[in-house]
Amino acid sequence: MRPEAPIPEAVLGAIRAPFEAAGGAPVESPLAEPLGVYLDLAGEALRERLFLVQGPEREDHCLRPDFTVGIARRHIASGAPSGRYVYDGPAFRVAPVGSTRSEQFRQVGLEAFEAGDKAEADAEAALLAWRAAVAGGRDDLSLVLGDVALFGAFLDAIGVNGRVAARLTTALSRPTRFERELTVDAALQAGPLAELLIGLDEAHAAAVLEEIWSLAGIDPVGGRGAADVVHRLTTRAAEAAAPRLDDKARDLTRRYLTIEDRPTSAMTAISALARGKALDSALAAWERRIANLAEIPPSRVRFAAGFHRPFGYYDGLLFEVRSDALGEDQAVAAGGRYDGLPARLGRPLATGAVGCMVRPGRAWKDGEA
Repeated sequence: MRPEAPIPEAVLGAIRAPFEAAGGAPVESPLAEPLGVYLDLAGEALRERLFLVQGPEREDHCLRPDFTVGIARRHIASGAPSGRYVYDGPAFRVAPVGSTRSEQFRQVGLEAFEAGDKAEADAEAALLAWRAAVAGGRDDLSLVLGDVALFGAFLDAIGVNGRVAARLTTALSRPTRFERELTVDAALQAGPLAELLIGLDEAHAAAVLEEIWSLAGIDPVGGRGAADVVHRLTTRAAEAAAPRLDDKARDLTRRYLTIEDRPTSAMTAISALARGKALDSALAAWERRIANLAEIPPSRVRFAAGFHRPFGYYDGLLFEVRSDALGEDQAVAAGGRYDGLPARLGRPLATGAVGCMVRPGRAWKDGEA
């Protein structure tokens, strides 16, 4: 496991300062998290980027690839109605094949579970990430913005069926799956095993699958039991029978996803494609975000309608601070809104949920290359 090069304390102090000024309780996050949680949130493709370990009950875990899930789980367990937390510690991801990137790296960040104007909270998170990144000394930074919820509002405005829209929105962070959803002749195939199990209730189907595994001498590994596999198979079978996009909606969706410009111009382009109550409301929220991001030079900010992040729990604003020297696949800072994540982890919250983080090793002008 390749660690980062040491970062000067003065640089770390400057990078941490915006988070300290924002307030929040210092918090620790579990070093290891249940593997299944991350696979459910981000898909099987993430598995190869995770360091797998065995949990205390011999179940499959992974070293934390980020802090958001662990801190959300901790906040849920606390029962607190709201909370703001800051953190500073190591995270772990397997580097791509052939890469010399650090696999153990420092993250400093904030997670906020608070009520209030979401557009203002979104802008605060993006500004914190920007200020912390700039404090590292780089002069080649830019901020790219996206919005999963805006995409959903757009699909509603062009009349996309709710089930189709939900699938497309969920698939936005998984390009291969998303393209399959858009392709005209890409009807999903349930597969013979799903066809065998789909007529059974899930408990009975799980028992049948366990018996098949036993007869075949299969010992499943990787964080997924029979009940989880059955749920995924039956969900896929249901998706295979669901309606698809028509040609007009498909064309408008592709046009939407090509929009990339300064935020104000991008919103104008989106409103030219479609209008609707939910979309108009979402665009109005973007006016407030843009106003609150005014301290960032306009030439350094752009909105990309097709922008997504690999962690599949974002359901609103998402953003990355990037360095020209490092490239778009090595974000210096990142974050976004994830209101739905607490419910997926066991308890829906009345508040919103938004966060951001910076990687000091990348923010430092003499850091990771």
